[in-house]
This record gives sequence, structure tokens and C-alpha cells, in this order.
Amino acid sequence: MPADDPAFSAVSTTGIYCRSGCGGRPHPEHVRYYQFAAAAEAAGYRACLRCRPYHASDPLDWVDGPELVCRAVRLIVDGALDDANETELAARLGVSARHLRRLFAEHVGATPDQLARSRRTHFARRLLDETDLTIADIAFASGFGSVRQLNRAMREIFRAPPNELRARRRRYDRLAADGGLRLRLPYRPPLDWEAALRFFGPRAVPGIEAVEASTYRRTIVVDGDPGVIEVAPGTGDHLVLCAHLPHWDALIHLVQRVRRMFDLDADPAQIAVGLRSDPVVRRLVGTRPGLRLPGAWDPFETGVRAIVGQQISVAGATTIAGRIAARLGRPVAGLSALGLTHTFPPAPVLVDGDLDGLGLTSARVDTVRRFARAVADGRIRLDGSAGLDELVESLMGLQGIGNWTAHYLALRMGEADAFPSGDLGLRRAAARGNAVPTAAELEQRVDACRPWRAYGAVQLWHSLADRESSPVEPLPRVAVDATV
Repeated sequence: MPADDPAFSAVSTTGIYCRSGCGGRPHPEHVRYYQFAAAAEAAGYRACLRCRPYHASDPLDWVDGPELVCRAVRLIVDGALDDANETELAARLGVSARHLRRLFAEHVGATPDQLARSRRTHFARRLLDETDLTIADIAFASGFGSVRQLNRAMREIFRAPPNELRARRRRYDRLAADGGLRLRLPYRPPLDWEAALRFFGPRAVPGIEAVEASTYRRTIVVDGDPGVIEVAPGTGDHLVLCAHLPHWDALIHLVQRVRRMFDLDADPAQIAVGLRSDPVVRRLVGTRPGLRLPGAWDPFETGVRAIVGQQISVAGATTIAGRIAARLGRPVAGLSALGLTHTFPPAPVLVDGDLDGLGLTSARVDTVRRFARAVADGRIRLDGSAGLDELVESLMGLQGIGNWTAHYLALRMGEADAFPSGDLGLRRAAARGNAVPTAAELEQRVDACRPWRAYGAVQLWHSLADRESSPVEPLPRVAVDATV
């Protein structure tokens, strides 16, 4: 097998592709390797019925290629081609459609449209196996414009119509639920779920989020209507999502947001290799190999929470964020038993919303408003289309937001190389009995860990919490953000 350890292998004599670890033993000269299922399908191969590649995580967020391709893949995963074409996607990224397709052919092995169709079809196949949704509901939940489109894609990729594929599902595929829709979220082990909840628990916004035992839950908004998601461990290498939604349209993108929130597409082995240059971080990875980036369901909400948290305690910031939600968020009835009462207010609401008397200083109120206005008018893009440097620069262009807040929000958005070097917690954790390094010294030390510095930051935060028995939380007591 090639050194880059591709996720899929295809056999030219059978026309079938399998995921790594499948029990088939074809002759090596007949095997072709692909990093993505879409590439194997574009080459004319169909999915193996034994290992069922569509049930595994296709690591689309881990493209080994230029940042432009990575940004394009992320936008596709988030639904950029549901209602647009390749030309419009390319324009959004500042390149021609021809150039974008050329880069995709080289680094993905499929066109942007082929990648989008493969994702929708694989997701639909999992819904056929795991749920009792109707074929029509599955079509729209997977991002297809019609049942006819779903039927055509299923016949092309799986060589059978949806009703025939559902009849083939195995007894243990179906996930029963007393309420809501349950779906498996596979990941590459290890995953330290306890550590993830240890991070999210202390900072859960009251009324919006709740962490209870081994379950995370929160309110969400789907096309203007409120819903609830719950995430808990499953048996095996997957989490289980239970979604209580007003309708199923574009469920595929909701699932991807949950995956990104808990960083389920990460490759722990690749991260460990990338962090081995720093001796302290290398030891920490050996102790906690399953740590992931703590993502954000809503980057705007997380950005407001980060601004509120500048230079105050975790508990204080959480309380104030809850007050903002209670005053300006949309009430949601019937969920108080779960600790959920509101949805978080969107950016346009916070631009002119009443923030007086909530515990915020006047300077902090102004910063929240400036941030909300910049997001609402598109000056700050939180959709993943902006690179790390561009994102940080746009954030730091706002008075009241400095390096710490910008990099911290970028880290929560899944930017693998974000590193809030001025964070006191990171610097203390990196000291390990020696003098606490300055921000510049810490930056220089972890430079060799690029492009995985965000994972080094998470390791350092958790190590400090382990030593001090404190909640896992960055300590934003840094003068660089006190710019108002």
C-alpha cells in the first residue's frame, strides 16, 4: 500500500472499491488506490457490499492539497453546490471554474460536482439503512432537489434504486428511537469524549446548551424553526446523534456541523506525527491521543462568547452569555426539563439589541455590536471560505478584538493551525516547571508544529486542567485584547 495510506482501494477486475481493512485479497497488480470515495466512483468503481464504504467516515476535511482546494471542499461539504454551480463556487473563491476543476482533478480525483453528488448519495444510503424516513424525505434530507435526482444517483453509484437498497439493509443497521431521529457518526479512533465534555460543560451557555452525564445537547435553528440535537457515545467507533427537528430538509449539512463541532473527521495518527517536534506536546499526545479540537455549532455565537469572556472568569462569561440568550434569544417552549429554553440571537438582533444591565462593560458592549455588525454585513466571513490569516486579520480589524480572541475563535472554527499564543493558560502549561515563556517565545517554540498548532494548544489546555483540577478553559487575561 502506498505511503500516504489511502482510505480506499479499488480492484480493476471486479470494478469494486473497498475501504481500508476490507477482507478481500485481490492480486496487487489489479489494485488502484484512492483517498476519497468520490474519486473511486469517478473512475467507474462501485462500493463493496461487504465493507460498505459509505458507512465509514470519508475524511473530506483532510485533503492533502493547496488551501484553495481545502476551502472549496469545506464549502461543498457545507452545501455550496446544493443551489449553485461550479462557476459560482469558483467565483466565491476568487478563481475560474476551469482552474478549480483542474486542482480538483489533481488533488481530489473528482470534480466538485462529483464530490458533492457522492456525499449526498452516501448520506442517503446511510439514511436508508439507519432510519425509517420515506424515500422523499431522504432525498431532501440529503440535499437532492427531487426524488428523481436521488434515484438517478443511487443507480449510478450503487447500481440499484433506493427501495431495493433499503430492502438489503441488515438487521442491526436500523437505529430505533423513542423520539427524534438517531444517526451514527463514525470517527477514526481514539476519541476522548470525556475530555470533550470536560471542555464544553463549564462553558455551556445556559438555556442554549446542556451537558448531562455523557450527553451534550443544545437548541438549534433550522430554516427559521427551532430544534434540538443530542450527542452521546455509541457502541463502537461512533457517536450517536439524536435530532429533534421541525423538518428534514438539508439534514446532511446539520450532521456535518455536528461532525465539525466534535472534530470527528480528524486523523489522530497524522496529528501525532505533526506535533512530535515539541517535546512537551509530544509527551502530552502520548498521554491523551484522542483529544480533538472543540468546535463551534455557530461561530457567531462562539465569537460573542469569546468577546464576553475577555479578562473575566469562565463562570462569569457563561453567566453573561446566558443572560444575552435569555433577553434577546428566541424562546423555545417545552424543553425546560432538558435545561433548554432559547435559541441564541443571530447577528442582526445583536446589532441593535439591548445589552445594558447584563454585566458587560460599555466597552465590551461596543465590541459585541461591532462584531455583530461586521458579521451581518459580510465584512467578517465565518463560513470557512476565508483562510486563517484572512480571518484573523478581519477580526483584528475590529476595535476590541485582538490576537487572542481572533485565534481562539479560529481554533473553535476548526482552523488546525490557529494558536492564541498570548493565552496565559497555554504559556503556563508550556512552562512545565521552568519560567513561563512569553507569547513570542511560545510562538517560536511551536512553529515546527505547523500546521497542527491548534491541537498542541488543546493538549496544553487539558494538561493544565489535569494538574490544577480546574475546568478546561483558556485564560484570556492578556493585554493584547484590551484594545477598547
